[in-house]
Amino acid sequence: MLKVSCNVTMDQIALAQCGFLGRPMPLPAFTPRRKAAVSGRPLSKAPVLAVVSDRGGLGRAIVSGSGSLADRLRLGSLTEDGLSYKEMFVVRCYEVGINKTATVETIANLLQEVGCNHAQSVGFSTDGFATTPTMRKLHLIWVTARMHIEIYKYPAWGDVVEIETWCQGDGRIGTRRDWIIKDCATGQVIGRATSKWLMMNQDTRRLQKVSDDVREEYLIYCPREPRLAIPEEDSSSLRKIPKLEDPAHSSKLGLVPRRADFDMNQHVNNVSYIGWVLESIPQEIIDSHELQTITLDYRRECQHNDVVDSLTSVEPVGDAEAVSKLQGTNGSAAGMENKEDLRRFLHLLRLSGDGLEINRGRTEWRKKPAR
Repeated sequence: MLKVSCNVTMDQIALAQCGFLGRPMPLPAFTPRRKAAVSGRPLSKAPVLAVVSDRGGLGRAIVSGSGSLADRLRLGSLTEDGLSYKEMFVVRCYEVGINKTATVETIANLLQEVGCNHAQSVGFSTDGFATTPTMRKLHLIWVTARMHIEIYKYPAWGDVVEIETWCQGDGRIGTRRDWIIKDCATGQVIGRATSKWLMMNQDTRRLQKVSDDVREEYLIYCPREPRLAIPEEDSSSLRKIPKLEDPAHSSKLGLVPRRADFDMNQHVNNVSYIGWVLESIPQEIIDSHELQTITLDYRRECQHNDVVDSLTSVEPVGDAEAVSKLQGTNGSAAGMENKEDLRRFLHLLRLSGDGLEINRGRTEWRKKPAR
């Protein structure tokens, strides 16, 4: 049963399946795309909604919006000011784990998807992650430098979530992208995330400063004043992650990238690293706790033939207490959890051969809710 609100009727979220009950649905003719307009600010697109009438049980698809067929079937659009983007997603059966709730990898993939769709909605590339015209000309791409995700309540199979995202400048060397995740049935904020991205030359694989030309291309689509999904005051999202030294409390050695782990930019997708980090979490924690917060620093690309070791250790008490003091509630119930039930870990992904650091991380786990 779908749980829906977010100002959308059940008819409107009928999933736009063109072969509903075995009969193809006619699609309407495309309408022209509206152009961006005044003072460098884009006009917001009309919501892209796929509606199936309930008349006669079959009905016909009525789609508003413009662009490709994919654009028409997405439940997403720019907000009225054109400076952020919202999209709704149904949690599928193959996106949940043993608890019938979405996995953290699913949530990270949805964050990535809505970020890419935001970039496409303002006219950026369809062949990479949010590359501007100047970036494509110079063979430049964005790569993740840091990802921080807070999950206050996991959506279950069949739930509908709405994710809002926006980006903004972050000094001279990169950009920042933030997200807010809501349960459409209740309007409750169930998660927040923030990330930092750096620019890399796709051919040389070297990092590069963000030029004024590139900055001007994307800043017109960014909020004029800083807007943060996770306020930086009293937040652990910016806190430095120390390098985990041997011997680790637990480990998973000899992880090898699969072909499916590589993305369109020819490197291991940032979500794959999350899975590798979780591989070395002790099984007793997986059985009794669920992930509340994850922060990852991405330090080195993983190549096709690399072999990776995943190391995990309990965070030292002094560091854990410092994180606890920094951890705000951010509008969630997370800050009110029993501190004795929380478990905190430090993580390291490294190359098996020479020990070079690929990724370091910190996770916080809370007791699983009674079901």
